[in-house]
Amino acid sequence: MHLPLRGLALLLVALPLTALAQSPEAARLTEAAPFEAATFEAATFEAALPFALDYALALPEGYEDDPEATWPLVLFLHGSGERGDDLHLVAVHGPLKEIRGGVAFPFVLVAPQLPAERPYWDARELGALLDHIEATLRIDATQIYVTGLSMGGYGTWDLVLHHPDRFAAAVPICGGSFPFRARTLAGTPIWVFHGALDTVVPLERSAEMARAIQAVGGDVKLTVYPEAGHDSWSDTYANPAVYEWLLSHRRGDEDTGNEE
Repeated sequence: MHLPLRGLALLLVALPLTALAQSPEAARLTEAAPFEAATFEAATFEAALPFALDYALALPEGYEDDPEATWPLVLFLHGSGERGDDLHLVAVHGPLKEIRGGVAFPFVLVAPQLPAERPYWDARELGALLDHIEATLRIDATQIYVTGLSMGGYGTWDLVLHHPDRFAAAVPICGGSFPFRARTLAGTPIWVFHGALDTVVPLERSAEMARAIQAVGGDVKLTVYPEAGHDSWSDTYANPAVYEWLLSHRRGDEDTGNEE
């Protein structure tokens, strides 16, 4: 089953680490300007901070219709090739690529971008970004999800390790982490993807994590594409079942179990 089609609202935002301590009124949002045709717009969130993150924001169709409704949130972490200062790069792969192709998702999508000189995602910064999004948008705190590819796959594992009680589910793609930390991850449903022929990040990086989490009773499954190399993300993000699986989980659900 395919998800319905819709347009995309895209914002370019710079977020401070201390944004969590700022009230929405204390932040300054510059006047929006056209970004691409009539579908995109750009804005900048500014405050006195030690760092900033630009990000793309896609709101679901109907978000403005009910001011009381809350929505699921998906955080997407790109790979090393999409770092820089051109926000269009974060739409080269992943959920934003699907949205630009006409897919409509029933969740808020946030896709931050690392500057070119940054070698990896920082869980503290991403935590502050999530704090800001929850403070300024109508987010269902029981339906917050994270996914990422390659460098973003590593970032996904790391973010769940640092915030094990925050995410309802996670989808790390061709990444890896520390198997000895499996107990910290066991409370979060995780669907792992990897290509069997990956020579950039070996399949074993994902396989060892899945084995370790399964060994401590966690809710994890691993999908291996037998003919895929490093690009195990294109088929994954084009698969509606991945998003349906994410949205089927809520933080606080007590049922867990491993799937083959």
